[in-house]
Amino acid sequence: MAQDQDFQLDRRLLRQRFDRAAARYDSADVLAREISRRMDERLDYIRISPKRIVDLGCGTGSDLLRLAERFPEAALIGLDFSLPMLEQCRRRTTPQSGTARRLLGRLIGSSPHGTPVVAADANALPLPRASVSLAWSNLMLPGLHDPLPALQEAHRVLEVGGLLMFSSLGPDTLRELREALPDQAGERVHRFIDMHDIGDVLVKAGFSDPVMDMEMLTLTYNDVDGLLSDLRASGGNNAASSRPRGLSGRDGWAAARAHYEKLRTEGRLPATFEVIQGHAWKAPAKNTEDGRAVIQFRPRQTDSSSS
Repeated sequence: MAQDQDFQLDRRLLRQRFDRAAARYDSADVLAREISRRMDERLDYIRISPKRIVDLGCGTGSDLLRLAERFPEAALIGLDFSLPMLEQCRRRTTPQSGTARRLLGRLIGSSPHGTPVVAADANALPLPRASVSLAWSNLMLPGLHDPLPALQEAHRVLEVGGLLMFSSLGPDTLRELREALPDQAGERVHRFIDMHDIGDVLVKAGFSDPVMDMEMLTLTYNDVDGLLSDLRASGGNNAASSRPRGLSGRDGWAAARAHYEKLRTEGRLPATFEVIQGHAWKAPAKNTEDGRAVIQFRPRQTDSSSS
């Protein structure tokens, strides 16, 4: 069930926008790169030696290179629902030099051909049960109006003791733009899921010990057009099924720009992003899929002193 019954994303439109954004995505993904760096830093404090890693929503492949550097012995696979994004990813992760070939040559399926990439929806992963040690997802969740099916799939493909590491965006993301745009005809900015709701969904999907935190990041722009251009270039503009078309009234854009201009500080316009980061583990199952309890039997410990 979706978190908000009145909010649905147009997945067909979302895929089209990511398809169009693929060629210039790397020029506008500064937020995703910064979040990826912070996610990678968190791995410094988590003891894990994954054998196979899947990047859910791999985009053009930047995170795959980062993961290959941290876990050179692991097999990696990239998954995304946009074919043009995957083509960019394939080009980026195909070794071009001897050094790159040695680094990437250990990736699954190997190696002069680069990282294997798969076109698929996160709600129906074409991977076997318990086949992955680490599921990595950097800003894939905002593209889902209901994260539960995707998180259940991530749980399914993870092995027991496997780790899900993810990032998302919270409700205060783009609050300046949201306030500047007229709302008489409906929401004009993408709606984002609250951190606490994501935590509830993680537990419902079967994960244990979810750990999450939130921080605000602010990007600044010369003008509103720069922000809108980045959103289009990254496929991040509103794809809600109920989104209004255009601004109401001839002076809609002028009023929105004037409202946003009031926020200018030191010559720049701010754009706030509420960044959610988290991880959770796949614990041993307590029940089978048909609801029966799982009972674990262990050998009885003998008392050596009594023999």
